[in-house]
Amino acid sequence: MTDVFSSSHKDVHEQVVFCADEQSGLRAIIAVHSTALGPALGGTRFYPYSDEHAALADVLSLAKGMSYKNALAGLDHGGGKAVIIGDPGRDKSEALLRAYGRFVQSLGGRYITACDVGTYSEDMDLVARESRFVTGRTLSHGGAGDSSILTAFGVFQGMRASSERVFGTPSLRGRRVGVEGVGKVGHRLVDLLREDGAEVVICDVSEQAIERVRRRHPEVDVVADAQAMTGDDIDVFAPCALGGALDEATVARLRARIVCGAANNQLAHSGVEKQLDERGILYAPDYVVNSGGVIQVADEIGGFVMERARAKAAQIYDTTLKIFGIAAEEGVPPAVAADRLAERRMSEVGRLRGIWLGG
Repeated sequence: MTDVFSSSHKDVHEQVVFCADEQSGLRAIIAVHSTALGPALGGTRFYPYSDEHAALADVLSLAKGMSYKNALAGLDHGGGKAVIIGDPGRDKSEALLRAYGRFVQSLGGRYITACDVGTYSEDMDLVARESRFVTGRTLSHGGAGDSSILTAFGVFQGMRASSERVFGTPSLRGRRVGVEGVGKVGHRLVDLLREDGAEVVICDVSEQAIERVRRRHPEVDVVADAQAMTGDDIDVFAPCALGGALDEATVARLRARIVCGAANNQLAHSGVEKQLDERGILYAPDYVVNSGGVIQVADEIGGFVMERARAKAAQIYDTTLKIFGIAAEEGVPPAVAADRLAERRMSEVGRLRGIWLGG
């Protein structure tokens, strides 16, 4: 059983809510990791978990990641996440999403939701019929639309910073980049890479996703799976599917000089970041480079302006370079440097909430 009340202060979650509505079939978990910087912001994942324990472990990990992601993105938001247990293709319905919206509303704004794996802007429109604390909505409902646009853009900025660090230039022209997962974010990343002149190789469990990319970019190479990709002669590996892509075996096999992708929680467990560092592979921490999406939906809360959100997402380039600089100066892997920087902001800015404003 996952230990919600962890002995490590960094892993203690402020609130975990189990949500169930028998008639609609809703089974969901909302996790609020931290509100030190403001209301927790993070998406809702709709996924067919094997059981409730797997769902709980995932939502706790994802919520913590959002605290760090929002901190380094410079947002006044803490970290939270939600998971709905089920097959979105079979179980998703208006009644289920609206029931879920009632639970989000019941938290009174401590948690603001948005899209994630298995949910879309149209789903958020339904959730918003029952809750005020929803972002990532469609353009027709005053939202920012598909947050994968700036997620991919932010990953690309992180990849440019990584290239600057390793190859001495931010351009990916002539570099061979392997993109694992070409779904909502991955296929947009391929567009940006091809525009920059990179050679691209892809893999995905969905033939439909692969064909969508091949129709736009017939020159892109396709390999069978992630194992084939990581053993390929690539310069950059971009995990853009589900988490846990980097374990000991994968890192030992990896031929790329850089790992920079959109997937959350790419490190299978603690210690993998050290193995990457020892092998001379530069790892761009996932929650740093994939924060463009949360930057996009956070901007929506105050009235969305794409130019403003895109300018903020472009700063991921500078943040990534800053983390690489700290890592080199302190002699630690970039993942450790990123954690320290995020924790510092949560501590320094979060403590200001102890200053009484009156009223």
